[in-house]
Amino acid sequence: MLAHADQLLELWRGRLVETAVGTTATAGQQTPQGRTRSGHARTAPWHWALALAGCGAVVAAALTASPATGAPVPARGGTPKALAASAAPDPAKAQLPLDCGPFPVKAVLSVPAGLGDGRPGTVVAAHCATETGTPPDSVYLLGFGAGERPVVVATLLTERENLTLSRLAVRSDGAITGHAQGYSSDDVPRFRPDISLDLTWTRKGGGWERSQTAAPVSQI
Repeated sequence: MLAHADQLLELWRGRLVETAVGTTATAGQQTPQGRTRSGHARTAPWHWALALAGCGAVVAAALTASPATGAPVPARGGTPKALAASAAPDPAKAQLPLDCGPFPVKAVLSVPAGLGDGRPGTVVAAHCATETGTPPDSVYLLGFGAGERPVVVATLLTERENLTLSRLAVRSDGAITGHAQGYSSDDVPRFRPDISLDLTWTRKGGGWERSQTAAPVSQI
């Protein structure tokens, strides 16, 4: 697209040169309007301005159609935005894939949001509500299924990683972020996690890709 814009720009330049040559009049020569111009007459400044403005419009259109590499491009369907809880899937009505035995499933964090694909969603962190210890969290992305029933459309984190979430959010570019803490071994006391991570999930193809960075450890 940019190469095409360059070609159009060269074409405009060629037309400008032709215009400048074709409208130059010698002394006493009549112009098509029937007026006499002095020698070495040039096209009016406004004519050049309009022509250059046209070139600028062509280049601007090409740049708009081909965003710079690396710039965030919202997914088709809209811009990521916050949603009211009433407009998004309700975690309490979803069947989360957690095997908790006799204990109930508890949603501890949830963020309703439109992620830019035109469909409302809810990011939820949940765990088994055991009576003792610090149960690990799983993180799911919920959407609406048949009959507007909330269903899991993506699993972002499983309880097998033994992490506990203290924060979830959705950025303006549609990425999901969170902060988690965990334990380097079974010998680490459950009240004193020694792993702290900042997590980011970004959409890639038809799924989600997770990245993480170490963060200062603090007690949840």
